Amino acid sequence: MVDDTVTEPEGPPKNFMVHEELVGVRKEKPIVVDAGTIHDVEDAPPSTLAAVRSIADTDEARPMSALPLSEVVGEHVEIVPDVSHVSQPEVQDIDTVVEAPLPSKQAPPTPPTKSPRLQLARGSTDAYQHRPGTPNTLAKANGHDEPRPQTPSSAHSSSSAASHKRSITISKGYTVSVVLISSALETILASKEAKRSTPLRESAHSALEMIRAGQGGDRPREIFEPLRLACETRSEKLMIASLDCISKLISYSFFAEPSYAQALPSPPPSPALQGRRSIASASQSSLPQPSLVDLVVHTVTTCHNDTSPETVSLQVVKALLSLILSPTIYVHHSSLLKAVRTVYNVFLLSTDVVNQMVAQGGLTQMVHHIFTRCKSLDGTALRSRVSSDTLTSIPTPGSPKTDIQNAGFLLSESPAERLTAEALPLDSTVDLSLHPGVPTLPSSVHDPDVPQATISPAPPAAQEVAENEYITRELSTQDMFIKDAFLVFRALCKLTMKPLNTESERDIKSHAMRSKLLSLHLVLTILNSHMAIFVDPKAIIYSSSTNEATTFVQAINQYLCLSLSRNAVSPVPQVFEVSVEIFWRVLSGMRTKLKKEIEVLLHEIFVPILEMKTSTLKQKAVIIGMLSRLCQDPQALVEIYLNYDCDSEATDNIYEHLMNVISKIATLPYTSSQQKANDPASPALPPQTKSSASMAHVSGALAVSGTMDTSTMGLSEGQLRRQGLECLVAVLRSLVTWGTAAGKTPAESATADAAPRSQIGEEIATDTMTPDPSLDGLIASAGSMEAFRQSTPDIADDPSRFESAKQKKTTLLEGIKKFNFKPKRGVQFLIETELIPSSSPRDIAGFLLTTDGLSKSMIGEYLGEADDHNVAIMHAFVDFLDFRNLGFVDAVRVFLQAFRLPGEAQKIDRFMLKFAERYIAGNAQTPFKNADAAYILAYSIILLNTDAHSPQVKNRMTKADFIKNNRGINDGESLPEEFLYAIFQDIQGNEIRMKDEVDATINLPSTGPGLANVLANVGRDLQKEAYVMQSNGMANKTEALFRTLMRSQRRGSRTGDQYFSASHFIHVRPMFEVAWIPFLAGLSGPLQNTDDLEIVDLCLDGFKNAIRIVCFFDLDLERNAFVSTLAKFTFLNNFGEMKTKNMDAIKTLLDIAVNEGNNLKGSWRDVLSCVSQLEHMQLISGGVEVPDGGKKGRSKKLPAEELANESRSTHITVAADMVFSLSHYLSGTAIVDFARALCDVSWEEIQSSGMSQHPRLFSLQKLVEISYYNMNRIRLEWSNLWDILGEHFNQVCCHSNPHVGFFALDSLRQLSMRFLEKEELPHFKFQKDFLKPFEYTMVHNANPDIRDMVLQCLQQMIQARVQNMRSGWRTLFGVFSAAAKVLTERIANSAFEIVTRLNKEHFAAIVRHGAFADLTVCITEFCKVSKYQKISLLAIGMLRGVIPVMLTCPECALSPGVGRKGDDIMIRFWFPVLFGFYDIIMNGEDLEVRRLALDSLFSTLKTYGSSFTVEFWDTVCKEILFPIFAVLKSSQDMSRFNTQEDMSVWLSTTMIQALRDLIDLYTFFYDTLERFLDGLLELLCVCICQENDTLARIGTSCLQQFLENNVQKLSATWWERVAATFVKLFRTTTPHQLFDESLRVEIDGSTLLDLPDTNDSNDQAIIPAPLSPTSDRPQEVKHTHTLGDRRRIFKQIIVKCVLQLLLIETTNDLLRNDAVYTTIPPEQLLRLMGVLDHSYQFARMFNDDKELRTGLWKVGFMKHLPNLLKQESSSAATLVHILLRMYFDERPDHQNARPQIAERLLPLGLSVLQDYIKLRADTQAKNITAWTPVVAEILDGFCRFDNKAFVRYLPAIYPLATGLLARDVAPEIRLELKMYFERVGRTQGIVVVEAS
Repeated sequence: MVDDTVTEPEGPPKNFMVHEELVGVRKEKPIVVDAGTIHDVEDAPPSTLAAVRSIADTDEARPMSALPLSEVVGEHVEIVPDVSHVSQPEVQDIDTVVEAPLPSKQAPPTPPTKSPRLQLARGSTDAYQHRPGTPNTLAKANGHDEPRPQTPSSAHSSSSAASHKRSITISKGYTVSVVLISSALETILASKEAKRSTPLRESAHSALEMIRAGQGGDRPREIFEPLRLACETRSEKLMIASLDCISKLISYSFFAEPSYAQALPSPPPSPALQGRRSIASASQSSLPQPSLVDLVVHTVTTCHNDTSPETVSLQVVKALLSLILSPTIYVHHSSLLKAVRTVYNVFLLSTDVVNQMVAQGGLTQMVHHIFTRCKSLDGTALRSRVSSDTLTSIPTPGSPKTDIQNAGFLLSESPAERLTAEALPLDSTVDLSLHPGVPTLPSSVHDPDVPQATISPAPPAAQEVAENEYITRELSTQDMFIKDAFLVFRALCKLTMKPLNTESERDIKSHAMRSKLLSLHLVLTILNSHMAIFVDPKAIIYSSSTNEATTFVQAINQYLCLSLSRNAVSPVPQVFEVSVEIFWRVLSGMRTKLKKEIEVLLHEIFVPILEMKTSTLKQKAVIIGMLSRLCQDPQALVEIYLNYDCDSEATDNIYEHLMNVISKIATLPYTSSQQKANDPASPALPPQTKSSASMAHVSGALAVSGTMDTSTMGLSEGQLRRQGLECLVAVLRSLVTWGTAAGKTPAESATADAAPRSQIGEEIATDTMTPDPSLDGLIASAGSMEAFRQSTPDIADDPSRFESAKQKKTTLLEGIKKFNFKPKRGVQFLIETELIPSSSPRDIAGFLLTTDGLSKSMIGEYLGEADDHNVAIMHAFVDFLDFRNLGFVDAVRVFLQAFRLPGEAQKIDRFMLKFAERYIAGNAQTPFKNADAAYILAYSIILLNTDAHSPQVKNRMTKADFIKNNRGINDGESLPEEFLYAIFQDIQGNEIRMKDEVDATINLPSTGPGLANVLANVGRDLQKEAYVMQSNGMANKTEALFRTLMRSQRRGSRTGDQYFSASHFIHVRPMFEVAWIPFLAGLSGPLQNTDDLEIVDLCLDGFKNAIRIVCFFDLDLERNAFVSTLAKFTFLNNFGEMKTKNMDAIKTLLDIAVNEGNNLKGSWRDVLSCVSQLEHMQLISGGVEVPDGGKKGRSKKLPAEELANESRSTHITVAADMVFSLSHYLSGTAIVDFARALCDVSWEEIQSSGMSQHPRLFSLQKLVEISYYNMNRIRLEWSNLWDILGEHFNQVCCHSNPHVGFFALDSLRQLSMRFLEKEELPHFKFQKDFLKPFEYTMVHNANPDIRDMVLQCLQQMIQARVQNMRSGWRTLFGVFSAAAKVLTERIANSAFEIVTRLNKEHFAAIVRHGAFADLTVCITEFCKVSKYQKISLLAIGMLRGVIPVMLTCPECALSPGVGRKGDDIMIRFWFPVLFGFYDIIMNGEDLEVRRLALDSLFSTLKTYGSSFTVEFWDTVCKEILFPIFAVLKSSQDMSRFNTQEDMSVWLSTTMIQALRDLIDLYTFFYDTLERFLDGLLELLCVCICQENDTLARIGTSCLQQFLENNVQKLSATWWERVAATFVKLFRTTTPHQLFDESLRVEIDGSTLLDLPDTNDSNDQAIIPAPLSPTSDRPQEVKHTHTLGDRRRIFKQIIVKCVLQLLLIETTNDLLRNDAVYTTIPPEQLLRLMGVLDHSYQFARMFNDDKELRTGLWKVGFMKHLPNLLKQESSSAATLVHILLRMYFDERPDHQNARPQIAERLLPLGLSVLQDYIKLRADTQAKNITAWTPVVAEILDGFCRFDNKAFVRYLPAIYPLATGLLARDVAPEIRLELKMYFERVGRTQGIVVVEAS
């Protein structure tokens, strides 16, 4: 180790002031240390105080500023006797040490409020207060401005006053007694050594003279010189005297040099008596003079070596302690390290117990002081600056660095001394750039709270200094202090890393063990007391060489972590325990700074130790204890989850892993041999200070406040199991504390309805419920949680961000799992989830190379595939590897560490080809001439590795074989044999193996069978040996990870090191979600397997906290799991197996129900089931026989008497009752869940009772109670609640067991009575909903007694609460309506009587509260009763009687004097009555009742219709009149008829009459109903277009009747619509399908005549069947119809032909009516003529197509040849008649239309005449008969033409007329021919017309 010597500067700048906080003025409370424990003076044991005071009394000769030896004792481990007189040659009391043990339950000390510096053991609160009478001036000592201690006053004892009269004054104003110096100098002069040594004698004489002359105060070096030389004599007497004098002079700041003193490197050269001269020697005059402080340190430290007497060692400790703790003199860097090392060596090398205790205590106090003076850098302390060009403590790069050994600082060459000397190096140089892994602060980063000068490397001017010169910067006093602290801490860490050999591990008193334990405890003490320095970002260390700034925590990072990595795996319990304590301090205080380091330690060391089978119970217990303490800091626990489980760069889910491990420990299997009595109590979770440290001075252990007492840990598996359980419960408590401190769930954050319940619940619970100690701390800490959390969450603490990060990590782990199972699927999944950016080979290869957790074997298999894509990925993968500057075997090793080489030769070949190419490309200087040689040799190395190390190979390859195999591979030449030999040796000695293979081979040493093996293993701790093997691997791996981490941090890649502080309570939700299964397993396992009530209480407390969390965050799955598990542990379904723990579980469940009711949701089912079973248990244990369905034939065991009594205790009874009585405090949503669950439990009870006369109705009774309790809720909540309860009452009231029904109905009646007491505002329907179960019961319960009870209940309510009835009227009439349908006469009669009474007595109230419609509906239902015609007739009479009452009732506002009625009034009152008649018409089963209803409907409309508004008429038509005939349109309305016969009867009676009445009504109110004519015409169209000709004839008849009756009222517009209706009718009924060729195709040679007519039976019934319209043209696409389809089509064709003929007849009848003819406009007449003409032409075309008709006949269309003769002739006759009448009509409109008429008439007449002439008399007699009248009328019309027209048409008609003469025509035609020819004669002048 190179030593950078450090000296202090000459002095500060002029007029420089130092703040008193920087110079160690002590104002804290004094303390003492006893038995390793630090006490306040007031709390220390009396024996301790007595010993301390006796020591302090001997120091009264010192000034108050001096440090008495009592300080050494009082602040450290053991009581030290009075050793203040060790300057005497003999020590009198050295063996009379009296230890004062500390009481066993001593509380840990309270940390100081300002500074952790240890204080003096005196009673004064200010050991350094200034004495009166002496001016308080500033002295410059060692380069620092310090306050001068005051001159001692006359407070000294009178006995020594004479000897203290003379004193000298130091140059800085201090006075010191002459006796202190002169006595020491006189002793020196009197010694024989002084006589031998001239320098010693002269310097002592000179100094004594100066002292006696009152001088020398300003010449401390001359006074010190004889003391130094005396120490170098190695004389015990002189050394003791000199050291004592030096110690006392230090107390007086005697060695504080003036600022002009020359500075020398520190440490200075070591002058000695032999072979070395004085410091004033000329040989050293060329060297700079060392500072006086460094000279003093060197002098004192050289007094100790391994042969030093114990008295000298004690004085050395005393002097060094005084120097280090001096408030005016500062020791820095190398001198400081030397002082600490010397005290450390005294402890290790001293054989005296007192010396060991003093050294240990002194060392602790020194370390405390070094760190205490590094005050908090919050800017409050004044930072004094010292220019670095005068600060010689920091060497320049060109100055020589003193080697430790050459400086003569090694005290001895003994093994122990070498250990300590090497372990505590004096390297004070902080060259952080030389330390790998210690990051530095970039110059661009500045802390806003630190002055810029403290971070910037140098001022601009300094940057211009030459390259070899030191860059000056201004260092403050604090910078020096921090550097000192770093150096000491680094040295201690290095000491802890010294390995222990086997003997040292076994011997706790060995040097190595004591050294390790002391250093570890010192590190722990520092971390425990001075954590603020480590985490302070302003604590910065500057490199001595590069001046780079580094934070304190990053500077010590690598040393602390490496120390932990080596010691935390130690098999020595003491080392392991203190290492865990150190890690706990790191975890609790430095986790924000050492994120990655903590992850490595947890993942690689502490968690594996918990999982290892070879680790001891003690080790596991200590780690669990540490984790339990972690759980007491909720923020730390949450942050572990955020920073590791939610970080995709973290290799493990630390939190989740820990929970799984702890859960496994908590559920370790129980063995029958384990007895509770053998398991000591589990250590309490709060840390306890160790009560005894009798071996502390031997082992080097120090008691540190807050340390766990591990003495009782890990003594048995049972205790460990309990400790794991306690840890799990502690985690849950912590999560509750953090997550629920806000007080409201996320869902409740906007509402506060849960507050009253929680308050009242807590008030009652304090008196009646089980106390919950687990929640006490949580409640107490709820307020302090605000200290954990910021008032507003940190911006960086975004729960959604962490949730997505966690999801990403979960997806990544899932992808890794898929890859390790099937690589291709895994890669595809990772690409789809964008974890691999793309499918490019480079992206995939980069992922495979850098992602932890991927199976190396699967990577090899995937990369080895022959697919082109996989080969490209493999090439990219190898390209990522860097083989530059690596040896060939090393490159192969690196290559094969990235994946496992597959076994297939072709795959290996591809890998090695690419490897060779990559290796040659990266290394120019190789023995290979080309890549082929590298490829062959690499392949050969693989074969050699397998051959040399595979156990299956018997004949292994030799060196010669290997060289022979590789001969000539280098482009025809051989590689150098040395090269190949080196490779052979390397592979033989070091197998190429995967790292995980090496780790996996460490297993427990197996013990084979046989006596030899047994004897060989006698005395061996096989478990420990296996643990050591595993732990060494763990430590090495951890250390390698740390080094890698340090290198990456040094390179600046700290992207993943950002630490996220937790401030949001939402994080608890995902934390619980990932660990709830381990929680559940860890709690339920012990609860099931043990009867230990303490463990049971722990488990139940855990359940309570877990359920608190799941309820708070509304985690359904988890809540159901925990509550159902806890419910199962009640054992209420198996009374005989119940134990005390099951009763405790019941109590816990009830507590949860009371406290967490608002969030239990679906879990209420489990809770209420248990309450029900609890009541069942109480009944059974009380001797009551309870029916239990499903358990017949099985006797149920009774619970134990003690448990039965407990179940009836006040505690449980009241708690169970509170579940229901406090239900009104539940929130609006919670009460719904509660009620739903209670309903389910109630139904289970009832079902289990079967048909018993005494069914279980406990829960049903509770339902009634909660209905009472919650009836005062706001109506919105009550409605939601009653939706559940009402449905349950529906179910229960209809139960097959009448006892259940009666009870439910009676309960419902009572509730209704209570509910009806509350007034209901208008327009609400709460009463209606509340009474619905009565209606449901009447409808669905067939038991007449139950139905009768329903009516009785309602009658009673009417009698008692009729004045409060509002919307309830509607439900009442609903019940009576349902009763009307009951087939039991007494029920129907009773209901009708009630309705009759209500209608008579309360009609006004019914109307007032909006139930009039319900009344009419109810009466209507009675009208429709078929079984009791008497009731029906009475009811229809009542319905008709309602109308006059309604008209006169003031509430109806329908009286004549009210004025015009609004449409709303009409709808409210008239419509229900009219609709009632309609309902009876449509659905009444009795024909007489239907007739009366039909008559009543239309008579009412005729009577009162004049008062209806047009809008209301619209409603009547749409809703009442037209729907009567809806059956004609849709077959859906046929469903209300039971049979076709019923429908036929209804159609033939009611509907036909209704249609006629409707036509009559339209005629009666034509002016009002004119606007609804479209609807009527549409209705008539539908009626006409029916396959049933009866309906069609009625329709045409009604249409004709309507038109004839209203002919004068129809306007031209309506005539147009009438004409359009006829057009539509004709088109619909035209049988175009006659021309469909597909109908004439024969099917299998069969015809329709061969099929039976399936509809013959229905010919008599009237069934509506609307015609489907067909297109005008037959379809061109030919379909193959089945016989059934053809029959249906032919039938429809025939119907259409009939309807067409019917329409022609109707049209003919209408138009022959003079009133109609004269009213209808001519254009509409022409439209009618057009459709008649179309009909005529269609029939003529069909009749002329003989082939078509024959084809139809052949396929069975008709039994004879089909024709449309009647249609053709009748349509022609009508056409001719109307056209002729129009032609001769003299009205102007008709005259104007005559040309159009003629255009239609002449072609028609001529065609008829032509066809008639062609008729044959022998075969077409029917045709002649049909056409004769038509021909006669045509001829008559021609005869009546005027002369002009007659002459015009004569050429066309005359030939046809003459043609008729050739036939045998009827007389009427003959007569018309006669008239025609006469007219021809007259017009042609053949016959002279006689003048009249």
